[in-house]
Amino acid sequence: MSAEKKARNLADKAKGKAKEAAGSLTGNDAKRARGKAEQSKADAKQAGEHAKDAFRH
Repeated sequence: MSAEKKARNLADKAKGKAKEAAGSLTGNDAKRARGKAEQSKADAKQAGEHAKDAFRH
C-alpha cells in the first residue's frame, strides 16, 4: 500500500471517529451514523489496498 493512500485512509477514519464522537456528544444520531459510515468506508478502502498488496508480493 502506498504511504499516501494509507495516510488518506487513516485521515478518513479519524474524520469519521471525530464525527461519531461529536454526534454522540450532541445527541445527533445522524452525525454519529455518518461518522460510523465514514469509518467503515475507510476500513473497506484499506482492506482493498491490503488485498492488492498481497497479490503484488
